[in-house]
Amino acid sequence: MWPPRRGCILRRLGLRVFRRTTLLFALFWFGFWVFLNGLVFVHRTIFSDFCTDDKSKQVLQRVCEEYKQGVLTGDLCEDLCVTRQLEYKRCLYFENGKKVIEAKWRGVPVVLKSKLENFSSYESFSLLEYQDAPDLSPMDIVFYAMLEIKSSLGLEVRNTTVPQLWSQRLRERGRPYSRAELASLWSLLQQEEYAFFKILQDLSRHVVKVLGSCGHFYAVEYLIAGHAWNQNLFSLEEISGLSGSAGDGTSSSSFSSSFSSGHGFWMERDMVHQIALSFLEMVRHFENDFSHRLHLCDIKPENFAIRKDLTVVAIDVDMAFFEPKMQDILEQNCTSDDDCNFFDCISKCDVHKNKCGSKRINSNLQVICDKIFRHWFSPTLLGARAGFPLQVALQRAVQDCAETAEGEEVDHSRTIQHRLLTLLKQLLRDGLRQRDGQGDAEGHAHTALNF
Repeated sequence: MWPPRRGCILRRLGLRVFRRTTLLFALFWFGFWVFLNGLVFVHRTIFSDFCTDDKSKQVLQRVCEEYKQGVLTGDLCEDLCVTRQLEYKRCLYFENGKKVIEAKWRGVPVVLKSKLENFSSYESFSLLEYQDAPDLSPMDIVFYAMLEIKSSLGLEVRNTTVPQLWSQRLRERGRPYSRAELASLWSLLQQEEYAFFKILQDLSRHVVKVLGSCGHFYAVEYLIAGHAWNQNLFSLEEISGLSGSAGDGTSSSSFSSSFSSGHGFWMERDMVHQIALSFLEMVRHFENDFSHRLHLCDIKPENFAIRKDLTVVAIDVDMAFFEPKMQDILEQNCTSDDDCNFFDCISKCDVHKNKCGSKRINSNLQVICDKIFRHWFSPTLLGARAGFPLQVALQRAVQDCAETAEGEEVDHSRTIQHRLLTLLKQLLRDGLRQRDGQGDAEGHAHTALNF
């Protein structure tokens, strides 16, 4: 029999162990409950918009059902819903209703896009709400379309050359629009990105081409987009594979294989230099060739693509604004300069008026230098070539470009832009000469890049 004192100690020890076990058990269940609720929250907020094949196919199936009911229409509807020449491939992006789908149209890859998932989510054209609504002439449609463009893009119809080419095509239509055509057109005009691409369709080679539409979905050309995780930001090997013939009978496979050959470095660097030149051309084009300067407020590799001739193309312009709308966006209340940052577009705060300036103080080129050129021409990526005089000069020019605010030093900014252009052209000439020399020595075919 245990002595009384020892038995008391054991009882106390057992009670302490029991309490500790109960506390741990309670904490475990509490933690498990928090975990389950967190899992449900994540599922509802993230995975409800997950990019799945089943959901994407259901969305397109609804489009076809509404097409067959006569609710919507478009020049791609027949191929999507009847002949099946527009085939679904995979979902590329789905967030907050915005749907981006890869498809194949008559054997050619395309991208289907819509700002909202369902046709019914768009505001209806008010005149269609009346059963006895009069037929609208093409000129009436031009008028309403221009009003919608003014609302979405901030472009005035008067004294603005940008929408004129598109409006001319609408005017040339001889017959009235059906209700389905008007409803479909109105859903497209409510998508700023569609309006942006459509009005610049024949005015710029630096924006993606619209190929057709069905209801609220429109198709654009499929291009190789950039990715921040790629060492070169853009898949140069994939671009070279798309290039097909190099102009002298060289196949795409041998063109691509040159990356692993003795002069593969020069091939790759030449492509980077050419793409950089195209970025400079795009900047100049967006600043000077339209009625208003075009501002890009979300500059990252994912929002650009490269055509097979190495032309840079804007493929996501949700954050692109012409000057009038840019001024409206920037002009807001503030207490410091930090309040005047709208993504990559910034202005200064007037602390006396507590108002942000309506003029952007940085530029498209400054952000491109900071987010793209600085990466391309960094010593880490260049390796042993980083010490070459031209490369050193280019690194300094990129650094100056990234740190120079255009609104403060306009002349200096233009000087830097000219210096970048000169250095890139010189590097490209040197690279081509180097490759040509090695080609003669080693028997490799000459491969000229498109300018």
